Amino acid sequence: MEFDKGFEQFRRPTKRDVFLKTMNDIVPWLELCAVIEPYYPKGEGGRPTIGLDRMVRMLFVQHWFNLADEACEEALYDSASLRSFVGIDLGRERVPDATTLLKFRRLLETHKLGEKLFAKVGEVLQGRGLKVGTGTIVDATIIGAPSSTKNADKKRDAEMHQTRKGKQWYFGMKMHIGVDSRTGLAHSAVVTAANVHDKHPLPDLLHGEEERVYGDSAYSSQKALISGKAPKAKDFTNKRVRKGEEINEIERRKNRNKSRVRARVEHVFAVVKRLWGFTKVRYRGLQKNATRAFTALALANIYLCRRQLQAQVRP
Repeated sequence: MEFDKGFEQFRRPTKRDVFLKTMNDIVPWLELCAVIEPYYPKGEGGRPTIGLDRMVRMLFVQHWFNLADEACEEALYDSASLRSFVGIDLGRERVPDATTLLKFRRLLETHKLGEKLFAKVGEVLQGRGLKVGTGTIVDATIIGAPSSTKNADKKRDAEMHQTRKGKQWYFGMKMHIGVDSRTGLAHSAVVTAANVHDKHPLPDLLHGEEERVYGDSAYSSQKALISGKAPKAKDFTNKRVRKGEEINEIERRKNRNKSRVRARVEHVFAVVKRLWGFTKVRYRGLQKNATRAFTALALANIYLCRRQLQAQVRP
């Protein structure tokens, strides 16, 4: 991807330019497009479809910069660097409109292609040497949803629920992930309503070959669930250290050592929620938001190992 300066001889690359060039170089475009291609309209008997590569790039721009469909269309008209990344020349063609992007998202949701993109990214990264190890860190984070009933239906999203964390109540969904303790990359994920306890999706977050499983105290005393999926795994989840007024200092020190490893799961959440802006749901229903969650996790994995991938693509 080259940025055409035209007559702007004093223009220098911005942080956005550098980010887009990096992602353009390291994202496995051919492999990801191959996942969607069997379901993508061929344009037979109607007007020609927009190129799949272009729609995938537009979708990723929407995720990276936390844009709604119409905002994504406007951003492409407004930003030369985004148009260059997507491959649009306004002298010859229009930007795909918001409705086109909406239909593309619905295609992904209908066929659960977000999960397939996430799996494909994991497969590609393993092929490039970032293999899944024998330790898994499990954790969950709450993604908020509007709790107001001031809408057309006069009610909240029926698939979202509320939960209490500490003394604070939250309404929305939960994103549960399993992260490799060596690479820090997510290898599994489950999306549920917020009222589902962290322990219930635990078996689905393990790949089965673990020797150690890390997690916070919400996963303590779940040896049966762990051994049912990963028989060789040892339970390295944090234990509760307080009984009444007494604090078990030995367990507290053990928890601190475990947390040095367990902290890697927060790097994934930091990218998805802080960089990509996925702190609140944009759509109604779990499936639509699950597609967004899996796609965001796939992009987060690529971003977290960008230095290793850049080293592989350099001549």
